[in-house]
Amino acid sequence: MDTRRSLRILATALGTAGLLISGCTSGSSTSSSPSASSASPTPSVPAELTSYYAQQLKWRDCGVEGFQCTTMKAPLDYKKPDSGEIELAVSRKKATGPGKRIGSLLVNPGGPGGSAIEYLQGYAAVGYPAQVRARYDMVAVDPRGVARSEPVVCLTGPQMDSYTKVDQTPDDAGEVTELSGAFKRFAGGCEKRSGEILPHVSTGETARDMDILRSLLGDEKLHYVGASYGTYLGATYAGLFPARVGRLVLDGAMDPSLDAVDLNREQTEGFETAFQAFAADCVKKKDCPLGTTSTADAATRLKRLFTDLDARPIATGDSRMLTESLGTTGVIAAMYDESAWPQLREALAAAQKGDGSGLLSLSDSYYERRPNGTYANLMFANAAVNCLDLPPAFADAKAVTRAVPAFEKASPVFGRAFAWSALNCAYWPVPATGTPHRIEAKGAAPIVVVGTTRDPATPYKWARSLAGQLSSGTLLTYRGDGHTAYGRGSDCIDTAINTYLLEGTPPAKGKMCS
Repeated sequence: MDTRRSLRILATALGTAGLLISGCTSGSSTSSSPSASSASPTPSVPAELTSYYAQQLKWRDCGVEGFQCTTMKAPLDYKKPDSGEIELAVSRKKATGPGKRIGSLLVNPGGPGGSAIEYLQGYAAVGYPAQVRARYDMVAVDPRGVARSEPVVCLTGPQMDSYTKVDQTPDDAGEVTELSGAFKRFAGGCEKRSGEILPHVSTGETARDMDILRSLLGDEKLHYVGASYGTYLGATYAGLFPARVGRLVLDGAMDPSLDAVDLNREQTEGFETAFQAFAADCVKKKDCPLGTTSTADAATRLKRLFTDLDARPIATGDSRMLTESLGTTGVIAAMYDESAWPQLREALAAAQKGDGSGLLSLSDSYYERRPNGTYANLMFANAAVNCLDLPPAFADAKAVTRAVPAFEKASPVFGRAFAWSALNCAYWPVPATGTPHRIEAKGAAPIVVVGTTRDPATPYKWARSLAGQLSSGTLLTYRGDGHTAYGRGSDCIDTAINTYLLEGTPPAKGKMCS
């Protein structure tokens, strides 16, 4: 479990992972004419980047109906643009009409490490409102180090299986050593397999890649919808290129001003808030596996289950046993979307009877483990970006031990595990290049920041903070559960965002939806 992951669950719920469609295949040789996009480079582009802004995109059919794919080049190192380049995968679905085309709408589902192309092809290009798809080319680029864009690779499938089951609530010095060793092996695997790219997957570099793509698509302004970590990416873009901001929706916002300790602890609070909402709903039901008396009793019963799993992992019908770590991750996964609550209740009830298959399935969905035992690169890219963007939350195990009480205060259920999981960046082979900072983006066009009051992964306070930092930020609030708000059933939210995307008019200040 990595508590700094904040990925929007693709295609609405955990159980719909099968809707994700494989992306571009290099075997397709069908070509289209170069994009109308290959317009002249954006004015004020540094001379050393001119060739990147002047490249032409060669679109081809990528084997998924209605979608085109291409690749673009970007400098591996923006500080030394002549030292090498990286190839990034891009996909689009052109505007369907009717109505005048507004431009391209880039989408990013978060992570860091989520595939924007899978999100586009599996959800956004079919699930976004028809009127938005009619007037925008829907576009996605997998960020550097992610999925189809020279992905970071760290561990084999069996190695990841071992890594994910390691006890993240160590009870003694031996277990602390075991957990630290797991983090070291993970980091060492990343360095061994992806050492060249590891220093160059920061959010700032990815934001610069997005500006090259904006220009190649022929757009003067960047129009963008970013969810979860995608809000940090979008805000970073706005900070770097405020004059090039078009219509930006930042849904499930992160707060760039927080250091890693505060970020992890406040996210811990967010998951506690989400668990309390789940528990309050559960105890009203006769078959609630956590009891029918109170949320406090529900929390006690869940902690007891975790303690039991720590002492005696249970069978799953698979060669893997359900450990405390995997069980905790399964519960965490279901907190992202309230539509997964019934699945979680069933999984908890089964676990109490010695069947861990349900919680293991939820955990596998979180880690993006495939049925054949391999893993997507989500968690590899997630660590690589997080550990580069901010200095480590903790320098060593002693620092975690001192912080555990504060984390347990933030969440009696999850706090201890979340504190220890934040130790991972302490052993990262590349020093962080980013620092906590406010993003104001002075001079940018209106930016819509969306926050959900009981969001587990990106607490509502982060949306309030980011909207307050941005000079042109407007906060749109959804009173409800789950991670992010757009396209999740609120007509009020969807209407406000659609109006902004189509007309450029942000919602009224302080607008609240439910």
